[in-house]
Amino acid sequence: MYVYSFLFCGFLCLIAQVILDNTKLTPGHITSLFVVIGTFLDLFNIYDMIIVHVGGGALVPITSFGHLLMHGAMNRTIESGFIGIAMGVFDFTAAGITSAIFFSFIFALIFKPKD
Repeated sequence: MYVYSFLFCGFLCLIAQVILDNTKLTPGHITSLFVVIGTFLDLFNIYDMIIVHVGGGALVPITSFGHLLMHGAMNRTIESGFIGIAMGVFDFTAAGITSAIFFSFIFALIFKPKD
């Protein structure tokens, strides 16, 4: 399981590096692309099958963020209908988003940007 996790994450990094080297896309574009790919894979339950076979290695990359966004939205849509899409997007990702905002604020107070 450890080997499969390592290979899956390494394969995603390889794809990102190839895209970065051969196109004019920035790292922000590639990150957004991977989130959308994770969302698309979760839409058809493909990402859940990847998690079963790869294990925790599929929960580490940025594609997992898209998977969690879609998973929360789909679960909340079943409960609350159409309005559940907006409500459920942050069900599984709230802790990660909150910690990113908090630590960004702390680091902005500690470090000064270079000109």
